[in-house]
Amino acid sequence: MIDVIMPQMGESIVEGTLTKWLKRAGDHVDLDEPLFEISTDKVDTEIPSPAEGTLAEIIVEEGKTVGINTVVARISNGAGGAAAAPMPAPEPAPPRAEPHAPVATVVEETAGPLSPLVRKMARENNIDLSKVKGTGAGGRITKQDLEAYLSQPASRSAPQPSAAVATIPTPVQVPPPPVRDAPAPMRGEAPSARVEPMSIMRQKIAEHMVFSKHTSAHVTTVHKCDMTRIAKLRARLKDDFQARYGYGLTYLPFVIRAACTALEQYPLVNSSIDGTNIVFHRDINVGIAVALENGLIVPVIRNADEKNVVGLQRSLVDLASRARSRQLRPEEVQGGTFSITNFGSFGSLFATPVINQPQVAILGVGAVVKEPVVVDDAIAIRSTAYLALTFDHRLIDGALGDQFTVKVKSILESWSEEIL
Repeated sequence: MIDVIMPQMGESIVEGTLTKWLKRAGDHVDLDEPLFEISTDKVDTEIPSPAEGTLAEIIVEEGKTVGINTVVARISNGAGGAAAAPMPAPEPAPPRAEPHAPVATVVEETAGPLSPLVRKMARENNIDLSKVKGTGAGGRITKQDLEAYLSQPASRSAPQPSAAVATIPTPVQVPPPPVRDAPAPMRGEAPSARVEPMSIMRQKIAEHMVFSKHTSAHVTTVHKCDMTRIAKLRARLKDDFQARYGYGLTYLPFVIRAACTALEQYPLVNSSIDGTNIVFHRDINVGIAVALENGLIVPVIRNADEKNVVGLQRSLVDLASRARSRQLRPEEVQGGTFSITNFGSFGSLFATPVINQPQVAILGVGAVVKEPVVVDDAIAIRSTAYLALTFDHRLIDGALGDQFTVKVKSILESWSEEIL
């Protein structure tokens, strides 16, 4: 018998939720054949079978969250005894020197493995982790545990940080209105509502969105961009591009290319906040929001500034395809320094996107549409799109946000780079 375990899908991942079994007990499985799906803080993905044989026993049911290295099933390969078949674990990262050590980080050493999100929340809210009861695997403290702790009145009397350490004040917790059951329908009447649990992915998205709004001071600036040059270039090259590479040429790689140039000129937009320190990232790793059937994921194009339009389009097609088929690796959704969301692909003109933590800005791109505009005191037809930059006002002022967006706009409006 061979043990099938919950793999560690990234350095900071200590548990995962088994969302779906792709095989049933008694089914034959081949080596590396998709066996089950998991969801973690970083990625939803399929886990392959570690051996060929018969799925003899399913130990962990769908919807259960368990710690890494937990045996979730056993495969019979005809040999006697049981042997563990662990998934390869990533190389551990060297310890990071912390610029300061508030109360929360001191206590972390005795609080068990903690995710970066939990460490950040504890540090920013000055939480003494020894007072928080962990409900995760092995007693691990989760984000929900911290939120529950913060909602208790007693937690607000925690000791204040020293003057040398600035933290974000905890907002007043306003209790939600009580949830009331829908009235029971009269005999012969249809029920007035249908209740179903959120998917694991939707729960994770909800947590990340609320955490981002709790963390960053969101401000959005919107600029209209004349995309006529790029629209004409794309129309002229699209057939040759399709024939040469096997996929189409979209507007998005032009926007990424322009954004990378602007990030080089305004590096603060490519940074993040760590306590009272600013972390300037040397690499430009652009996260691209990809809509899935039941949610959203943001795979990352690493060193996007080193790619031309063709390379960026190739990366977009590859990441989007593998995101929708659940083939992304954990490292491909980590390490982003700036994000772009193309809500224009669904016809939206502009929106106010939410920052992807721990980044400090996200650029939204609206639909490219033809409209009459005034050019040199004459009316002309132009292809236009709205660029919406949401930025963290704790670090980026309005002037810088506008300067960055104007730079992106200027590059797109005066595009001169050859494509083929």
